[in-house]
Amino acid sequence: MTETIREPGFLPYIGYRRYPPDEMLRRAQWIYTELSRRRTCREFAPASVPRAVIEQCLLSAGTAPNGANRQPWHFVVVSDADHKRRIRELAEREERAFYEHRATREWLDALAPLGTGPDKPFLETAPCLIAIFAQRYELRPDGTKARNYYVTESVGIATGMLIAALHHAGLATLTHTPSPMDFLNEILDRPTNERPFLLLVTGYPVDDVTVPDIRKKTLHEIATFIE
Repeated sequence: MTETIREPGFLPYIGYRRYPPDEMLRRAQWIYTELSRRRTCREFAPASVPRAVIEQCLLSAGTAPNGANRQPWHFVVVSDADHKRRIRELAEREERAFYEHRATREWLDALAPLGTGPDKPFLETAPCLIAIFAQRYELRPDGTKARNYYVTESVGIATGMLIAALHHAGLATLTHTPSPMDFLNEILDRPTNERPFLLLVTGYPVDDVTVPDIRKKTLHEIATFIE
């Protein structure tokens, strides 16, 4: 018997809004101003974050464009103190190996102005850690595998949207990438089809927090227009 290929269904795109040019520019300027306030924070207050806020931000991340609509991501939200402690212990073990053995002098020199090091107390003090996993393939109920497409690109876009959503909600964030991160699968009991992509630390910054004195590249440095 020949299997019937089901045609994809389509719906009217009723969510799109077109604005006059001056309104478009105003909106573009507003989002730039909003996002330019965002800074990576390394000192967090212990105050808890409402779960409903995190849930809503995760829903925003889940709207990200992705390969073949496979949505190859999974977010594990960790607020339990014991889990955060275990994550910190293993992350710092990998970080010490990085700073003492793996990193080149050039890499360490590049990190020096940012004041980073192997100690990561924020992994315990921050109220919320979001472990982001990339699903290399799906596991069907019958045990077979279904390949996912453009996984890194898709999860990267979703992560960026999550960071923007958390910032807009009034939370500070820090992207943490200990390497390797396989210990997250064990601690958080994630399946083998998932690989840790990034650990996103989020919460409220302490009142006297400081951030590195850095600048962002200009539009001329980051963009080329061919007209």
